[in-house]
Amino acid sequence: MLLDTWLLYLIACLGLSLSPGPNGLLALTHGALHGSRRTLFTIVGGATGFMLIIALCMFGIGALLKSSVVWLTVLKWVGGGYLVWLGIQVWRSPPITGEVDMSASQASGWHLYRQGVLASITNPKVLLFFSAFLPQFIDPQRSLMLQYFVLAGTFVAIECMVEGLLANMANRIRHWLKRVGRGFNRTCGGIFVAIGAALPLRP
Repeated sequence: MLLDTWLLYLIACLGLSLSPGPNGLLALTHGALHGSRRTLFTIVGGATGFMLIIALCMFGIGALLKSSVVWLTVLKWVGGGYLVWLGIQVWRSPPITGEVDMSASQASGWHLYRQGVLASITNPKVLLFFSAFLPQFIDPQRSLMLQYFVLAGTFVAIECMVEGLLANMANRIRHWLKRVGRGFNRTCGGIFVAIGAALPLRP
């Protein structure tokens, strides 16, 4: 991949990562509930999901979903249902205190990792975006596997940095968040539910 092509891709990835999405919101929420260190499990889970999505898109699954209304509809409902369930869990979380809540932090690293993976792979918009976005940067004359690692690695690195900053910011303002009690949890949970409810209804 030429340097100027990669730089253009880098800028596009930065814009995508900075736009609001379920994984960024999840990192923000977990940063406040579990602390920035434990949220690394969530971030790595999201990165795993994105690596899988990019692999699927580069090998044509994204194009298949675009042509199959049934499978796309199923994926939308599954993704929407998961986000609604996740929103309910966040809504019911204990109120944030000035320190990391030890009871909330007992959530295993595997549990946080799994939530990160599911938040990314159940979002059909991400799959459709990459299926249309990646072909603009793929050179058919070069190794597809090497380009996969470059393209996927670039996006995942940026996404992890953005989510890490969100988690760290949420952890730093815990003393302010404790003043609103369950309000923060309910706001984040409500956003998840709203996204999940709207996802299957979008064309």
